[in-house]
Amino acid sequence: MADPVTYRPKVGAIPTGPGVYRFSDVHGTVIYVGKAKSLRQRLNSYFADPAGLHQRTRTMVFTAAKVEWTVVQNELEALQLEYTWIKKYDPRFNVKYRDDKTYPWLCVSWSDEFPRVFVGRGSKRRGWRYFGPYGQAWAIRDTVDTLLNVFPMRSCSAGTFRSAAASGRPCLLGYINKCSAPCVGRIDADTHREIADDFCAFMGGQTRAMERRLQTEMEVASHNMEYERAAVVRDQLGALRKALERNAIVLDDGTDADVVAMAVDQLEVAVQVFHVRDGRVQGERGWVADRADDGSESELVEAFLLQLYAELVTPEMTAAERRRAVPPLVLVPTLPPDAPLMEELFSADRGARLRIQVPQRGDKRVLLDTVTKNASEALVRHKTKRASDLTTRNRALEEIQEALDLPTAPLRIECFDISHLQGTETVASMVVFEDGLSRKSEYRRFVVRTVESNDVGAMKEVLTRRFRRLIEERELLSAGADDATGVLVDATTRAPKGFAYAPGLLVVDGGAPQVAAAQGVLEELGITDVVVCGLAKRLEEVWVPNEEYPVILPRTSEGLYLLQRVRDEAHRFAITHHRGRRSVSMVESLLDDVPGLGEVRRKALLRRFGSLKKLRSASAADIEETPGFGPRLAEAVVVAVAAQRVPESVNLTTGEIIDS
Repeated sequence: MADPVTYRPKVGAIPTGPGVYRFSDVHGTVIYVGKAKSLRQRLNSYFADPAGLHQRTRTMVFTAAKVEWTVVQNELEALQLEYTWIKKYDPRFNVKYRDDKTYPWLCVSWSDEFPRVFVGRGSKRRGWRYFGPYGQAWAIRDTVDTLLNVFPMRSCSAGTFRSAAASGRPCLLGYINKCSAPCVGRIDADTHREIADDFCAFMGGQTRAMERRLQTEMEVASHNMEYERAAVVRDQLGALRKALERNAIVLDDGTDADVVAMAVDQLEVAVQVFHVRDGRVQGERGWVADRADDGSESELVEAFLLQLYAELVTPEMTAAERRRAVPPLVLVPTLPPDAPLMEELFSADRGARLRIQVPQRGDKRVLLDTVTKNASEALVRHKTKRASDLTTRNRALEEIQEALDLPTAPLRIECFDISHLQGTETVASMVVFEDGLSRKSEYRRFVVRTVESNDVGAMKEVLTRRFRRLIEERELLSAGADDATGVLVDATTRAPKGFAYAPGLLVVDGGAPQVAAAQGVLEELGITDVVVCGLAKRLEEVWVPNEEYPVILPRTSEGLYLLQRVRDEAHRFAITHHRGRRSVSMVESLLDDVPGLGEVRRKALLRRFGSLKKLRSASAADIEETPGFGPRLAEAVVVAVAAQRVPESVNLTTGEIIDS
């Protein structure tokens, strides 16, 4: 760790005006971003007596090796620049509001010819419409099932849709009138899109207009003595009201708002958000984070709002999508220090006015109290759960530190594994564990290109590629690069680039030969701050470089259990990658000699047929239905498949041979 005295700027050199500052470590990685009305006063506070600093702040100051600042004209510019830098660098010492679960979204695949509604998780796809997130997946699925009685749009997968279209018979939902069956031509694409648009309008909060419209349709049908039609509309109206009952009205004035509440103690903060649309709670989310410093609740609110809307608003969003993601009203327990400036910033980001308020009385105050209660309960649940988990993880890291004689606990562990089939299709995996927990966003896959078919040669290549990238990133940062190729954050996802961080411990799957190969790579590249060990499967021995005998950890050791989990995760990830590569390679070798069959069309075959058995049994007419295939190409594929003998029961998606 660096001594703050070595990089402390001279007091007179720091400006007194407003600005934004950033702390970087010895490798140039930005680890903290902050803003200040007076840069001199704020920065001097970091270099005061270390004993008087908050523990996390003290760790940050001793981890950093450099501090830089940018002077701006006013506080609004400071807030805007801080907002931009937090999205860009994702500094690890800024407060991170993370949860241990992902929340489900309701999605409508709007860019499809026949939009599909489904419940999913994870990343979003451009051009599709999303609603939520929701606290419980089963609850929103139940709501969708009810709404399909009113809006009979497609909810089936692409495979089911194609099968129904090929057979000319709709699925069960089509028979029970929960789908308008566009797959068999009951309605055209334009009519189906109108139904999907009504569904999106309802989920977007336009519930009262929909209810009034159905009520009018029912009365008109009854007046015209179209009693069967009136009965159908009556049932639709009942289903609509049943769905509305699940999202009870909490604000009678139909307000669109995000309601934010916090529960805070000395070490952690829990945040709960209710997304209210048209007066109803449409979704909720919760986070728990370690407190970065002794900041007040108002400062925590400010930091959270910056992070929340940095995630929700992305550059590729349309104006309408921005307004749906960020409501015109944000209710908070206490106003941020720069509330007017934040309103101006978020209003510009949203494309319409936004207000931040603290409700004092009435329904909004009651709702805020409810959200606060949820946040308090979430903090209690988290502390109860983490009491054992955190203790166990800390003990595991301490045992590894002691067994391997490390200077500090290995907070970041990277593990590499090699997978191949008799020396062919060799691939490798890299998995990352931070604080004893897997960080899947930083997992990486490698296709080994070396001529050496053994595990040691493959391991040398993969580690060389990984740590050369580390050196390149360090050189870019030391050269002051600040462009799209030099930053440590992905421009699209804003996630940190995993290759930019050095691991505290490098684990390889294997014994002394693999460890020696890994150590040789590090020495060749001149990297001296990474410790290597290997975990051999036979006796679960921990091997370290230049030692004749392995380190033996007790079978009950939490440190050994953590190393096993890291190794097994790397093995699983490598096997998954290898199976995918193997399936593609098998189809490519099978169809190499078919003229006119390129990579895109091969992938189309992979998507359409799930196994070689199905591909072999398919006729030329079946293959011709695949996008990009004509009669001559389809016939050529049939001939090529019939001429080659390979196991028929190979899954083209996973590459597994089901039976011999």
